[in-house]
Amino acid sequence: MDKPILKDSMRLFEPLGRIKSRSMFGGFGIFADETMFALVVHNKLHIRADSALAAQFKLQGFEPYVYQKRGFPVVTKYFALSEEWYNDSEKTLQIGREAHTQAQQEKSVQAETKPTRIKDLPNLRLATERMLKKAGIDNVEQLEEAGSVEAYKAIRDTHSSDVSLELLWSLEGAIKGTHWSVVPQTRREELLSRLQ
Repeated sequence: MDKPILKDSMRLFEPLGRIKSRSMFGGFGIFADETMFALVVHNKLHIRADSALAAQFKLQGFEPYVYQKRGFPVVTKYFALSEEWYNDSEKTLQIGREAHTQAQQEKSVQAETKPTRIKDLPNLRLATERMLKKAGIDNVEQLEEAGSVEAYKAIRDTHSSDVSLELLWSLEGAIKGTHWSVVPQTRREELLSRLQ
């Protein structure tokens, strides 16, 4: 289990703000003031990298963490630090500080460009927002975290009348930022199989 490295890393990063961890990507994400910037997985500390830092890490032979999502490999922005790096707490704290600053900047840019209300997402309207709220999903972030299938199930479980499959495609499109009609057939089949 990743606990000793996780606890040590959380202690090390305390100067960056209020530190907490949450289960993410098959490991534990480390957050400072609600912004994730590090990950502990496979007993190693991984640091989030922007393109400049990623290039620097790759030159040093560091690899990005790859996890499986529904059978497909997903390459993350998190690079495992070598033991030499990890043992240098000052160096690790400095790179953590840089990663946290980058992550905060990216988060604020996304917040400015992304709708905050569910009804403002593609395919969705006020009625859908109300259905989602009744199902316990109050905002865009919660909808994205739940995913289209879980959100659809939550609506179906709390709604008195039948809910059409078109709503599932609409939720998927809303999360992806596209019109529901362009959700590919293969993706629709995948969503249906997860619905069973």
